[in-house]
Amino acid sequence: MIDALCIGAHPDDVEIGMGATVAGMVARGLEVAIVDLTDGEPTPHGTKEIRAAEAGAAASALGVAERRTLTQPNRYLFDTVEARTELAEVIRELQPRVLYVPYPEDAHPDHIAASQIAMAARFYSKFTKTDMAGEPHYPAKIYHYGAVHMRVVAKPDFVVDVSAHLDVKIAALLEYASQFSDNPRNAGVIPSVTTAAHMWGGMIGVEAGEPFFSPEPIGIVAPETLV
Repeated sequence: MIDALCIGAHPDDVEIGMGATVAGMVARGLEVAIVDLTDGEPTPHGTKEIRAAEAGAAASALGVAERRTLTQPNRYLFDTVEARTELAEVIRELQPRVLYVPYPEDAHPDHIAASQIAMAARFYSKFTKTDMAGEPHYPAKIYHYGAVHMRVVAKPDFVVDVSAHLDVKIAALLEYASQFSDNPRNAGVIPSVTTAAHMWGGMIGVEAGEPFFSPEPIGIVAPETLV
């Protein structure tokens, strides 16, 4: 059993949305894995080989020991039984306590589909009478992270203080040279991500933060422990 499984439509989605949170979990000794539903290619300056190397380097920068790429098609990702099953089998194998998945509203169809696939795969993973590999498992919690293409500011259910790990997130994003530094159209992405982190941090009185959204009520034991 692992502590958290972070799911993205493409390599770099998890880093953009919650890279500093991932780095923080790893620093606290939690076991975290990343699953990319597609390899993210084709893109203007990337190849399958380049993107795989970048994703591996980014995972290493975050301290994540396990990252997997599934077989779904980039730009044509759909919520199908096959996609749900492929991800559910990973969930059944790794047995995560918590799933982190893309925000369900986005301009990018792949991100919307990834959210739908992940929600369904969480349900599929508990099936008993099935041909799926692995033992039944139902992650106790599921949260959405924000890595969207729309210029909107949704109200999060909680914001994680990532002040101590924002630099690790940026270092991981810099590993995706084909997507950012080598692509002039995306030159502003990393500065924008940094600005957003400071904005969210300011909302909770810290240097940097990352927002999360919960489809279910969040239970706490001691309100005085909140930031």
